[in-house]
Amino acid sequence: MTVLDPDLRERVLAWIDDDPDPATRAELQRVLDATDAAGPGAEAASADLADRFAGNLAFGTAGLRGAIGAGPNRMNVAVVQRAAAGVAAWVRSGASVADRDEHGAPAERGVVIGFDARHRSRDFAEASAAVIAGAGITVHVLPEPLPTPVLAFAVRHLGTAAGIMVTASHNPPEDNGYKVYDGTGRQIVTPTDAEIATTIATIARVADLPLAADTDRRIHRLGSEVADAYVAAASHTGPVPAARNVRLASTALHGVGAATLSRALIAAGFAPPVEAATQAAPDPDFPTVAFPNPEEPGALDAALATAAASRADLLLANDPDADRLGAAIPPRDPGARADPAAWRVLRGDEIGVILADHLLRHSPASVLDGAVVATTIVSSTLLRALAADAGVAHVETLTGFKWLSRAAGPEQHRLFAYEEALGYCIGDVVGDKDGITAALVLAEAAALQAEAGRTLHDVLDDLARRYGVHATGQWSARVAGADGMDRLQAAMAHLRAHAPDELAARPVLDVVDLRNGDPAHGFPPSDVLTWHLDGGRVVVRPSGTEPKLKCYVEVVVPLGPGADLDAARAQAAVTLTEVIAAAASATGLA
Repeated sequence: MTVLDPDLRERVLAWIDDDPDPATRAELQRVLDATDAAGPGAEAASADLADRFAGNLAFGTAGLRGAIGAGPNRMNVAVVQRAAAGVAAWVRSGASVADRDEHGAPAERGVVIGFDARHRSRDFAEASAAVIAGAGITVHVLPEPLPTPVLAFAVRHLGTAAGIMVTASHNPPEDNGYKVYDGTGRQIVTPTDAEIATTIATIARVADLPLAADTDRRIHRLGSEVADAYVAAASHTGPVPAARNVRLASTALHGVGAATLSRALIAAGFAPPVEAATQAAPDPDFPTVAFPNPEEPGALDAALATAAASRADLLLANDPDADRLGAAIPPRDPGARADPAAWRVLRGDEIGVILADHLLRHSPASVLDGAVVATTIVSSTLLRALAADAGVAHVETLTGFKWLSRAAGPEQHRLFAYEEALGYCIGDVVGDKDGITAALVLAEAAALQAEAGRTLHDVLDDLARRYGVHATGQWSARVAGADGMDRLQAAMAHLRAHAPDELAARPVLDVVDLRNGDPAHGFPPSDVLTWHLDGGRVVVRPSGTEPKLKCYVEVVVPLGPGADLDAARAQAAVTLTEVIAAAASATGLA
C-alpha cells in the first residue's frame, strides 16, 4: 500500500482549507482520498499530488500558464487570486505607469480585465476583479470573451494603469493562462515579473485577501464601446485603403476572433470572409483540431477546404485569442484552386516579409520618417535587407513581443514588428501582437497585387530574386519528466562547452553566446546560442514556457542574374533540411 508523504499530506490539507473554490476543493479531496484506497490507483494518485504540489505555478514575463486544476502548480481560482493580489500591489506602487501625475493616481486609473472562451476564463477574470477592487483599485471588465488585441488596445484607450488578459493563446484545451500589461499596453518585462512574483510569495492565505462584491462600485462592467473603438481603429490600419477587391476565407480555430475579424474587415471596406463553419464559434475543447495553432500540421485542414470550395484568394487564420495570424494562398494554377492540398500555407517569416514589403513600399514619406521595423533574433534576416533599401531603421530583439514592442527609441516610431511564430504588430493601434490588424493589411496586400494581375506568390518571387532565397525552419525537442528543465540546462551547458566546428559540412564561422547579455545590442542576459555559418545561421534556446529546446535555422541562397529561382529554392530546401538535422544531432536530444 502506498503511504503518502506526511509533509505533502499536510500541505494538501492546508490548500484544501484555504481554497475558495468548492470545485477544486472537491477535486483535490478526491485525489487525496484515492491515495488512501487500496489498489494500484493509490500510487497514481500520490504521483498526481506530488506533481500538483511540486512547486508554485511560476509567474514570469509571460504571466501564468498551465493546466487547469487544483493545487499550487495548476491554474485555479486560488492561484489566480494570488496573482491578482501581486498585480494590485504593483499597480498601487505606481510602477506600472510613468505619467501618473498627468492621468491620475494608478489606483484611480485602474486595471482593465479581458478573457477568452477557454475553460474557466470568465471565472478567473471575475476572481481577479474581486481581488483588485478589494485592494481599492478601479476595475474595468470587458463584457464577453474577446481577442487579446482588444484587451491590449483597451489599456491605452481607457488610460488604465495596467491590463490583465485571461488566455492560454494556442495552448491545448486543458490549459489556461494570465497575461499582464503595463500602462503603455505592452506586456510586462523583467524586473516587473519578479516584483509581482515576490509579492505573490508573501501571501500566506488566499482567505485573508479582501474581496469586493460583484456589485462593488469600483467594478465597472463595460459594454461594447471598447470593442467598437478597436474595430474602428483597426479598420484604418492599411496604407492603401482603396485596395479591397479580394475574396477571403477565414478560421478562428474555435477561438474568439471570428466576430471581431469580420467586423474589422467590413468596417475597412472588404467583403465579409467565408468562415470555416465548424471552427467559427468559440469552443474551449477545440474539437476539430489536435492542437489549436495555425502552425501545427493539420490545424488548417478544415479552413483550407473552405477556402478552396469558395475559390478564395486568401485564407486568414487566427489562433484562439486572435493575437497571431496564419495564412494560405491558392496555387498559381487557377485550375488547381479547388484542391485544398494544392494551397500554399505561408510560414511566419513569409507573412512577415510580405507585410513589411507592402508597408515599406506604400506608406507615405511622413510615416516612414523616423520609422523602425523590428524582428527577433530567431526570425529571418530578410527584413534587415528590406529596411536598408527603404532607408528605415531595423532592430533585432530577443524573442517575444514584450521586447519587440519596445524596439523603437524615443525619437522613433514602430512601423512594423514581427516574429516568426505568426506574431505581427502594425502601427500603434495595439502595443502587442495583433492577428486582426495583420489580417487586414495582408488582405490589402493581396488585393493590391490582384489589381495588377499578380498574387502574393509573385511578391515572394520578387523578394527572392532581389535578396536571395531565405529558407527558414526549426526543430524542437520536448524533454519529459520532472527533471525536464534541468536536462535542458545540461544540454545548453554541453553546447557551450562543445560547440560544433561544422554543421552539415558547413564551417561554424562564429558563435554568439547571450548568457551574459550583449549591451551593445541592448540584449539582457539570455540563455541563447547562435552559430553563424557561411550562408546560414542556427539559434538555439530553451523555451521560456515549456520544457523544450528549440533550434531556429535560416539558410540563404543568393541568386545571380538569370538564375533559376526554382532550382535555388530546391537547393535551399535541401540545405535547410541538412542543417536542421545536424543542429538537432549537436544538441544530443535528437
